[in-house]
Amino acid sequence: MKFIAAFAALLVATVANAQVPFTNCANGPTQIAIDSFKIEPYPLCINKNVCAIGTGVLSTPVIEGSTLSISGRYLGRLVYQDNHDLCTLMGSQGFPCPLPTTMTSIKACVLVKSSAPPNIAVALEVKAINGDSGTLFCQSATVTAKNCA
Repeated sequence: MKFIAAFAALLVATVANAQVPFTNCANGPTQIAIDSFKIEPYPLCINKNVCAIGTGVLSTPVIEGSTLSISGRYLGRLVYQDNHDLCTLMGSQGFPCPLPTTMTSIKACVLVKSSAPPNIAVALEVKAINGDSGTLFCQSATVTAKNCA
């Protein structure tokens, strides 16, 4: 019943080898109980992929119509927005929907868009909604993006 909630961790970061603290930002029950996750590399590199790895218990399959939204705020102002069809994202990485409750590992990678503000701590929120309109998860953390060589 373990499910790697990698897409939840897309913007929750690790500093060196230690993990940046993240919190559940869901307003109600979630369909994934996240145990742990990390992203690599950190800090985030603008215009490069970031990969997320995580573990958790999935209570219901992830089905078609699922979405992933990523937003970043600086001083309360929206400075970053990215949205994905979750099933398309996972399918492109070898995990087509429906994602069963028996999944044990997953690693998902997305591009950090050029609109990410460099060198400032941004309050990020990563939220996934299942195709049945249930909240899969909501995770938040403060992260920094950089222009990497």
